[in-house]
Amino acid sequence: MNPGDTQRRPWIVGVSGASGTPYAAAVLRALLAAGESVDLVVSRASRLTLLDETGIAFRDAHWRDDLRHWLGRGADGKPGVFDADVSDVRYWAAGDLAAGPSSGSYATKGMLIVPASTACVAGVALGLSKDLLQRSASVTLKEGRRLVVCVRETPLNGQTLKHLVSLDEAGAIVLPASPAFYAGATHIQDLVDFVAGRVLDAARVPHELYRRWKGELGGASRAE
Repeated sequence: MNPGDTQRRPWIVGVSGASGTPYAAAVLRALLAAGESVDLVVSRASRLTLLDETGIAFRDAHWRDDLRHWLGRGADGKPGVFDADVSDVRYWAAGDLAAGPSSGSYATKGMLIVPASTACVAGVALGLSKDLLQRSASVTLKEGRRLVVCVRETPLNGQTLKHLVSLDEAGAIVLPASPAFYAGATHIQDLVDFVAGRVLDAARVPHELYRRWKGELGGASRAE
């Protein structure tokens, strides 16, 4: 679907400054593979994390090329592992508070914050709207749309736990980036894809990122 299509209803994906940019990449690839439209907001802090974890400098003027390079990387940092079509991604600068997602009249399916830093969690819980990522999350909540917050931090102090409870009470889905091992993970990408898959499960977007539990002990250790 063309980004200019009036019938377009994207998922907003917000990337905050927490470590875990491979989680965001996996979610973005899976959304696009499922035929979903995406509006992307990359916070200023997350650019530093992305540069540190991947060596990619995410630039407003060259965001499409930078995004393509980012999504092409495996979780182990190897480039050219994936080939993602980013033609239906629309990018909004984090400082653009006049952007589409800043208004409730801008139609979206909801928002996924992956990964969510504790600073981002606090900002959304308190309704600070200090940048487009936080403002988009506040709009998502007030419009009753699905908001998934994939928090990536450990340990969690009491204040952050209170903020997460506030988000839950406001209707958000709090989804810690906690990989599981029952799906038979053998590589770092498997663990990343499990978390990304759980995010998409919360968003009710179909995917095949991990092997689901079928009620059979030891099933993950046997090839299907």
